[in-house]
Amino acid sequence: MVSGISSSVADMIQAASAYTSHRRSDAPRQATGQGGDAFAPSTRSEGVPQTGNSRSEELDTSDRRRVDELKSTDRAVRAHEAAHMAAGGSLVTSGASFSYETGPDGQRYAVAGEVGIDTSKGRTPEETLARAQQIRAAALAPADPSGQDRAVAAAASQMAANARAEIAQASMEKNTAGKSQESGTDRGFSFEQAIERSLKPNGQGVNIYA
Repeated sequence: MVSGISSSVADMIQAASAYTSHRRSDAPRQATGQGGDAFAPSTRSEGVPQTGNSRSEELDTSDRRRVDELKSTDRAVRAHEAAHMAAGGSLVTSGASFSYETGPDGQRYAVAGEVGIDTSKGRTPEETLARAQQIRAAALAPADPSGQDRAVAAAASQMAANARAEIAQASMEKNTAGKSQESGTDRGFSFEQAIERSLKPNGQGVNIYA
């Protein structure tokens, strides 16, 4: 939970702690990836479409068109999650995980993905502000942020606003304390001056004898 913000915003951030790329309109909502396969990074060969497959050469026109669409979706999803990871930097808690669909050519294509990111607050309001700004940047890094991405960005913006308020409050309290100390010093000096003037009326010295 992020300290210093309303519970609804904190819940919103926790619920949105993973960025999920939106499914492409041309990809079905079912995915065949399960278990560990769903967490395959983009470099794993089993999730990368293969070309030159004899089976793909036997596909009819509609199946080949479907394979082309899945290839396009796969590239877009991987680029989307890569953008999240690049902008998230040290706040990324897990590599990109993908949901797959098996195409007519027997190959598995990524049709959705997500990247986990740490949305906890920093040790100071200043650190919290920096983290919130990075979270927002990571959420909006892809060229086509999903609805979930935008929700995370909005929560991060609120997190940043509250951190700025805490910083401003601390600065105000520090300034007030400083002015109070200066005022106390002035009063002390004035009191000493009053004593000195009482001992030296009209600016002339007074000799005190033991």
